[in-house]
Amino acid sequence: MGLRVAVVGSGPAGSSAAEVLAKAGIETYLFERKLDNAKPCGGAIPLCMVDEFDLPQKIIDRQVKKMKMISPSNREVNIGSTLKDGEYIGMCRREVLDGFLRDRAAELGANLINGTVYQLDIPDSDKDPYTLHYADHSGGAVKGEMKTLKVDLVIGADGANSRIAKAIDAGDYNYAIAFQERIRLPEDKMAYYEDLAEMYVGNDVSTDFYAWVFPKFDHVAVGTGTMKVNQADIKKLQAGIRKRAAKRLEGGEIIKVEAHPIPEHPRPRPIRGRVALVGDALGTVTKSSGEGIYFAAKSGRMCAEMIVERSQNGQRIPTEKDLKDFMKLWNKEYGATYLVLDILQRVFYRSDATREAFVEMCDDIDVQKMTFDSYLYKTVVPANPLTQMKVTAKTLASLLRGNALAP
Repeated sequence: MGLRVAVVGSGPAGSSAAEVLAKAGIETYLFERKLDNAKPCGGAIPLCMVDEFDLPQKIIDRQVKKMKMISPSNREVNIGSTLKDGEYIGMCRREVLDGFLRDRAAELGANLINGTVYQLDIPDSDKDPYTLHYADHSGGAVKGEMKTLKVDLVIGADGANSRIAKAIDAGDYNYAIAFQERIRLPEDKMAYYEDLAEMYVGNDVSTDFYAWVFPKFDHVAVGTGTMKVNQADIKKLQAGIRKRAAKRLEGGEIIKVEAHPIPEHPRPRPIRGRVALVGDALGTVTKSSGEGIYFAAKSGRMCAEMIVERSQNGQRIPTEKDLKDFMKLWNKEYGATYLVLDILQRVFYRSDATREAFVEMCDDIDVQKMTFDSYLYKTVVPANPLTQMKVTAKTLASLLRGNALAP
């Protein structure tokens, strides 16, 4: 009998994993408890993801070509003049993107199960199967019908509150909260956001990250991210972004309010036996930018590619070491990116003075080009040494002005 793999969770990470496995002819079960799930998230995707994951234009609501960075003192810096023709940041609604990726995995042969996985039984030997206990909702009942499934491998792609992570004692992580209101604007106001996204920084809108106004299909997403997870603080910060963007949001109507935990760093033990975590369950969100969609999808794909390779297209059962090699490869590929963004966050989000310095630095064309290139194409682009020196000097000068280098 060939290899059987369960993928729990069908967000970008789970669906991308299931697609790779199904394409290789491996028996794949993809679990999703809520098929219309809409995760609150900025929904920005880099250009390289559109190509790499073969995403059709129909799922991209807006092609953002201009960004406004707005400092604590409301200094506005326009970013985007360095973009070439055909370059943009894709804005999508998560229910549309996730639905597309999930359906594609199913069309390629993954068995899609509308079910909630409650428990994972860990086998005693490294040859015995894992047993998943789940409620099958395909009959339409909320409670569902309790069932079990035996598989050789499990990929946990079930988000920040991952049950699979708990089952393998993967350890905890700190998390931030993303809070967002979807606001439908009058046409003239919506026209302003045609191809423009805004990022606001300041203690009044986010103590740890930034707040955003991102354009979607027929509304804007207005939200904030914060490590302060109590409700009163989140309400205060959301009121802050509403106040800062008030003129641009006049006459708007809230059509949806959403909140979701965002992991702050990877879990300590993401692999145990023949179980691996990917996406938010693993903790692949970057610091500074708070970006997660591309890295989630990429982690799912890379994990599945390792399984396909080591199982010889499903002929043998991969081991814990095989799965750990996926993590080694992941860290080799993206470790530096995470480190750089972590340092940036620590330096630039420390105070309003450092945030002012950060926005000021974004006014520089060389800084913009490097930033956009690294975001759009996920490469820390090696600029020519003179540009690199200039950018470094500008960074230091801005930080000195913002007293950001004081301990």
